[in-house]
Amino acid sequence: MTNKLLKIALIGKTNAGKSTLINSLIGEKVSIINKKINTTKDLIIGILNVENTQLVFYDTPGSNILKTSDLSQKSLKINTWNAIEEVDYIIYIIDAYKFDLNLILLELNKINEANKPIILIFNKIDLINNKEILPHISKIDKLNLVSDFFNISAKYNKGLDQLLSFLKNKSLNKKWLYDDQQITNKDDVFISNECTRNSLLKYLHEEIPYRLNVKNIIFKFIKKNELKIKQSIEITNLRYKSIILGKNGQTIKRIRESSQIEISDILKVKVHLYLQVNKIDE
Repeated sequence: MTNKLLKIALIGKTNAGKSTLINSLIGEKVSIINKKINTTKDLIIGILNVENTQLVFYDTPGSNILKTSDLSQKSLKINTWNAIEEVDYIIYIIDAYKFDLNLILLELNKINEANKPIILIFNKIDLINNKEILPHISKIDKLNLVSDFFNISAKYNKGLDQLLSFLKNKSLNKKWLYDDQQITNKDDVFISNECTRNSLLKYLHEEIPYRLNVKNIIFKFIKKNELKIKQSIEITNLRYKSIILGKNGQTIKRIRESSQIEISDILKVKVHLYLQVNKIDE
């Protein structure tokens, strides 16, 4: 049987559900989910193999990156456009419960510069009546900016079978890019670092800039099913250290415990996580 391949970029605003969708499609957590802007800093690839077809999903930063002139966001913008240029299809995902039609049209026009077919997905349909979406679909369809429309709930796996069937039918006769057992381009060290970064975003709210970084120091099995991980939380301003630690070390304790649970859940091993905070030069 001939192998088939389709590469798809997921584009959309923060909180539209890109990471939830990619995790639901793959069946494993390969991209962290957080309500903060630009949670996805790196270009995460999720890989789904269905019979003779390999679907490769590129999870990108929020679509607000597409037109940004902020130099600090330059690498995120480059990552997003690199993904768009690389793929065969673009999935533009929006929050059906809360969205701005004018902004969607602006972003669709921008994405269309890549001259790739676009699938527009209305996500979170569990929160809205489908009849409320139809007028918006009609308006967008008349502009010929989108090739296909889907209504889904990534969180509750509604409409995903139809989406996967569509993507399989659009796949091309090509060699697979990844092994049949691989579900992401990122290794376990990267994923564990992402779990800690997710916990930092969760517990520190707006107090810490997104420029903080999590670096692995130790990642080794001390027993068959027990993993020791030591990570450095790198900051560029020393005054953030006390905020990360919290009163009597309570904040970093919550960060560590939350990340440890998430890593253990993903890697299916008992995890002993140790965190330290270090200032680095900019």
